[in-house]
Amino acid sequence: MNEVREGKKEEKRYGIKPLVIALWFALLLLPFNGLRAALILFVVLSISIVVCKFLFLYKKIVFEGLQTFHNKIKTVRVFSAPSALMIRSLSLIFLFIFPFIATDYFIDVAILSGIYIILALGLNIVVGFAGLLNLGFVAFYAIGAYTYAILNTRFGLDFWSALPFSIGFTTFAGFLLAIPALRLRGDYLAIVTLGFGEIVRLILNNWDSVTLGPNGISGIAPPVLMSISLGKLSYYYYFVLSLVILTVFVTRRVYSSRLGRAWVAIREDEIASSAMGINTTMYKLYAMAFGAFWAGLAGATFAGKMQFVSPESFTFMESVLIVSMVIIGGLGSIPGVILGATILVILPEILREVQLYRMLALGAGLVLLMTFRPQGLLGGKGVSLRG
Repeated sequence: MNEVREGKKEEKRYGIKPLVIALWFALLLLPFNGLRAALILFVVLSISIVVCKFLFLYKKIVFEGLQTFHNKIKTVRVFSAPSALMIRSLSLIFLFIFPFIATDYFIDVAILSGIYIILALGLNIVVGFAGLLNLGFVAFYAIGAYTYAILNTRFGLDFWSALPFSIGFTTFAGFLLAIPALRLRGDYLAIVTLGFGEIVRLILNNWDSVTLGPNGISGIAPPVLMSISLGKLSYYYYFVLSLVILTVFVTRRVYSSRLGRAWVAIREDEIASSAMGINTTMYKLYAMAFGAFWAGLAGATFAGKMQFVSPESFTFMESVLIVSMVIIGGLGSIPGVILGATILVILPEILREVQLYRMLALGAGLVLLMTFRPQGLLGGKGVSLRG
């Protein structure tokens, strides 16, 4: 009863807050949908917030009920090992038969999801495994795409001949960036990587003699495998799916290796890791270079799929999107990163009818996720970005 009385006092004290919050969101909506929609939103939000604050008075009763329910289901195993294996098998079967049951539009979205999964897994090595915040990861993506585009259109190299150069040059760029950048930590490292991403974009946009500037490079040939062009969507889907499986397999093996354990140790406590004999500088270089390796692969795959590249495809917002995929899924969690990448590729397509509110929905979702589950959808406890 005392908690209820205290809650009522708080309600009286802050009774105007629901109206202020509702009014703020209504004013945000006013320029887009007019006065009527803003008034409806104001009324709905006011009522919703008042109801939520009323339920807040009885939070102890609700939380005790939820805790009892959680304790009961905690001892129940939802999926046994054979069931989990069956679910994975069914998921793989679905992925392999997907082109036969989906339209070209959905296949195209699935291909884009696969490319972003490779990108997000590469960034997860840097951010999730090693704990190094990189806001310019799209630069490696752009270097990989443009390297293949230039080698293919200027020198006539096919995809498989140009791929080692594309990946190698991107990995080398990641290694070069890491040498000066890894003297910094936290926000300072993030600012340096952000600047690197913008430098690469500006070079691509202004070096007309090589990159053709804002016009981009067109006429890029898709990969050819055993005399079969992979330009067809269904063929390219299986190609990207095989690359995703390869990326997941390699990153899982590396994460379980001595190298991956060293990265996790550096992420958790760099000073303690150094005291235990881990060469933190070298392992950070490995993380940056290995993450860039996968970005180069994704960039070449993207160029082969689109058959056109331009600087507009590699803006800062792309870096933000890739970082969001890793954060939403869970730092260091490979299944979580796959889920986050899939959500952030598919969600804009679902919200295409309300295009003006797509970024608003993304921002609101990130705020709610960071408030109620900061470790991400499938992330573990205690995982965070450290300088």
